[in-house]
Amino acid sequence: MKKRWLCLFVENEVGVLARITGLFSGKAYNLNSLTVGTTQDETVSRITISLFSDDQIFEQIKKQLNRMVEVIKVIDYTDIDIFRKEIMFLKILKCTEHDRAFLFQFSEIYGTRILDFNKDSVLMESIKAEEENNCMLQLLYKKLDNMFEIVRGGSVAVEAV
Repeated sequence: MKKRWLCLFVENEVGVLARITGLFSGKAYNLNSLTVGTTQDETVSRITISLFSDDQIFEQIKKQLNRMVEVIKVIDYTDIDIFRKEIMFLKILKCTEHDRAFLFQFSEIYGTRILDFNKDSVLMESIKAEEENNCMLQLLYKKLDNMFEIVRGGSVAVEAV
């Protein structure tokens, strides 16, 4: 199993995303991440998908996506240079004054932003690759005994120039 990345350009119409995700659920393929956004052409949307798959299943997925009428183009980002990021919001609850001081220092060192805080919680934003966000979370889990609320958006990716 290997992590795979796909970029789809699709018609920006009602129900297209449902049909694409239906293809994945109907075949019991699990998506790791999915993001959708409009492009410079309002009639076209760009979908970025990451999933774990072997070569055979991945080829089947690409063929099935290419057969869909609403899909304009399928690009396999798996083995090419891409830039990718995900947004993650992390709310740390039940903070002490010491915890808050640590989180402000941590944020400066790791390049995250403190969006909001009060006497017992801190809200951070991190825009990094998924693996970097995972590592950051592991560090925070080891250092803090606090409760965490985590909201992660799907990764977006673009081909390197």
